[in-house]
Amino acid sequence: MSSDFDGYVRVRGAREHNLQNVDVDIPRNALVVFTGVSGSGKSSLAFGTLYAEAQRRYLESVSPYARRLFHQMPVPEVDAIDGLPPAVALQQQRGTPTTRSSVGSVSTLSNSLRMLYSRAGDYPAGQALLYAESFSPNTPQGACPQCHGLGRVYEATEKSMVPDDSLTIRERAVAAWPTAWHGQNLRDILVTLGYDVDTPWRELPKKVRDWILFTDEQPTVPVYAGLTPAETKRALKRKETPSYQGTFTGARKYVLQTFAGTESALMKKRVAQYLVSMACPTCEGKRLRQEALSVTFAGHDITEISRLSLRQLAQLLQPYAAGKPPARKKKQSPEKVVVTQRISADLLARLEVMLDLGLGYLNLERGTPTLSPGELQRLRLATQVRSSLFGVVYVLDEPSAGLHPADTEALLRALDRLKAAGNSLFVVEHALDVIRHADWIIDVGPKAGQHGGKVLYSGKPDGLKAVKESRTAHYLFGAAARTAHEPRQPNGWLQLRGVVRNNLQGLDADFPLGVLATVSGVSGSGKSSLVSQALIQLVQAQLGQPVAAEPVESSEELLDAAEPGELRGHIAGGMEQLRRLVQVDQKPIGRTPRSNLATYTGLFDHVRKLLAGTRAAKAKHYDAGRFSFNVAKGRCPHCSGEGFVMVELLFLPSVYAPCPECDGARYNPQTLAVRYRDHNIAEVLALTVDAAWEFFEDVPPLRHALDVLRAVGLGYLRLGQPATELSGGEAQRIKLATELQRASRGDTLYVLDEPTTGLHPSDIDLLLAQLHKLVDAGNSVIVVEHNMQVLADSDWLIDVGPGAGEEGGRIVVSGPPAEVARHKSSRTAPYLRRSMP
Repeated sequence: MSSDFDGYVRVRGAREHNLQNVDVDIPRNALVVFTGVSGSGKSSLAFGTLYAEAQRRYLESVSPYARRLFHQMPVPEVDAIDGLPPAVALQQQRGTPTTRSSVGSVSTLSNSLRMLYSRAGDYPAGQALLYAESFSPNTPQGACPQCHGLGRVYEATEKSMVPDDSLTIRERAVAAWPTAWHGQNLRDILVTLGYDVDTPWRELPKKVRDWILFTDEQPTVPVYAGLTPAETKRALKRKETPSYQGTFTGARKYVLQTFAGTESALMKKRVAQYLVSMACPTCEGKRLRQEALSVTFAGHDITEISRLSLRQLAQLLQPYAAGKPPARKKKQSPEKVVVTQRISADLLARLEVMLDLGLGYLNLERGTPTLSPGELQRLRLATQVRSSLFGVVYVLDEPSAGLHPADTEALLRALDRLKAAGNSLFVVEHALDVIRHADWIIDVGPKAGQHGGKVLYSGKPDGLKAVKESRTAHYLFGAAARTAHEPRQPNGWLQLRGVVRNNLQGLDADFPLGVLATVSGVSGSGKSSLVSQALIQLVQAQLGQPVAAEPVESSEELLDAAEPGELRGHIAGGMEQLRRLVQVDQKPIGRTPRSNLATYTGLFDHVRKLLAGTRAAKAKHYDAGRFSFNVAKGRCPHCSGEGFVMVELLFLPSVYAPCPECDGARYNPQTLAVRYRDHNIAEVLALTVDAAWEFFEDVPPLRHALDVLRAVGLGYLRLGQPATELSGGEAQRIKLATELQRASRGDTLYVLDEPTTGLHPSDIDLLLAQLHKLVDAGNSVIVVEHNMQVLADSDWLIDVGPGAGEEGGRIVVSGPPAEVARHKSSRTAPYLRRSMP
């Protein structure tokens, strides 16, 4: 372990969030790991202080006009920081919600591949050389003219717009038409035009059906509202004054115009269900113009090569990079041979870093919205490893999240390469394997929230052993002795047969019921495809539970949401033991700051009732609604209950400042004047879960809800903490806590996907206790997980693999953890053996 540090970053008086006037010296040119329980202040020091200050200093050197293009972090609360190099942050975040962002674009591999096709591709005889942009579906030169580079076209068909053809037009056979008055108007227009609205749709002539659905004509005719067809006919003959003049719009035209033009999210969502997606007939789903697709390399067009896994792509490029390409019929010019070898070698070198980071199962065309935050962070890390930057601080947020221990070893090799290139690494991490690899540890604590924020230790890893207050030391040096867990016996089996999804091809899988079951395997092995997709969808279908609707923000997301991808398979047995399915995932609990911990868990309703029950509130006739920041009567009128206002600056980026009227409290003065035990509503929302637990000690409903939140390790969160500030792991544990509050009926299947993300080992013990409680109450729990602490403590373990992508998708071994730990083919087994009590 290197002790040759290149100077120190000196921090004095750091007070960001819960940091308590921290002074610390951090070595440069070293792997420094920030540890501590969840909410202790690690991220406040690494990201909120060090990275924020580095970014602020960089942006001060940029012109004000250019500065407005950056997302800026607020100025950190710190007295001084000396010796801080430029910083690059690699944080856990979801992919951009656009189908045009892909693995190839994030890693910039697609740029090199397009250059390879442009300069070294095999062109048809007589075709002119194409520039690299012509091989991109995101440019006018390259995009297919019909689908505009999306690869799919969306069409409204007769079947999609008329789902029940036994209905008449009057009975709303044309479901795609608007509801209420507008739909009635279109039906009345058809009556005026002489169409039969009382015959079942299927019995109408095809010519009539096609005109009603697909015409682009928009005739304007007199409408006689409320008259029968016969009465309308007579009124037209007599030229009576109509109710109004109505303009007809065909169903397809209405759907496409509304989807493209409406500002209403609800309207857009409604018409999206009548659009059917199909591969573009012009480019056959390949997104490019024909002239680009006619150019090949190694016998593949650029789309075909982008659909190979990164591992297969590396194998294909190997001979070209080595200067030994397969023999060709047509001799190439020396210049083309050199270009092929150079670009192939560069591509291969960058691919090898990605393969080493366990990303070989991805392909260049894979959209970033489908990547986990951990995959996206490793993708960016691979790009940085090849960037040749020197003298930079890389600040990483749990880079091991979502990684199997075998992949964590590859991650550590990548971090070592960055350090060897002359960079510093500041890593916020809970994984013990990463902490053990550190040159220097900064342990923050001792507890979370207001009981944390102190640096307990700063030094080489071995010295942490002597710090008795440190929860990290407790687990790192084996003081947290684990008692052997006697596995429960399954009381039944949920049998999945013939599952086809992603890399699962006709898989049979048996899940034990009445126990805590875990599913393991290397990243990309097929665990989530099996559990979070196939199992969830098949059980939902059997129970008749609707698929939970995802909040969507863009038209592309709406259309993609209607296409969950191919899933085949069935449940052969076990459903008789299940009455309910609960999926506890890492998706946000809300997408705006108005959604928070208190509103999601139902705590807010109890709190508002308490305030409404005070003498002061009753005297003023305030009900519980008065204490909601979403209701006009109680909230601050200046910021509409947001707590902040946006300040427009001409050439600088817009900034958010606390509302000058309510100082960020979100409520008007009259509402804030009502106090419960000397706290107004804003002060109650500012309490942490731990502080609120003490504050509401004699209020049973609140005390019970807060007990559960503390039990899953969320005592440090504020009651009013906005959903937008919560990590995926925190959101998942809030959902779990909300479920745990409910009276358990038994016979429920709980499915969790990596619930330990962002959790310290001491918090993982708390989580496990809650999961075992669910099983003891007669339920079944299935957890997809990489954490050995959880796998070793489960009753049954299913290991998927053996590798990732096409090398995975099979069940390697299934049984109690002790049995799996002895299995020779399992890549999980050696790591599990070390963690068994």
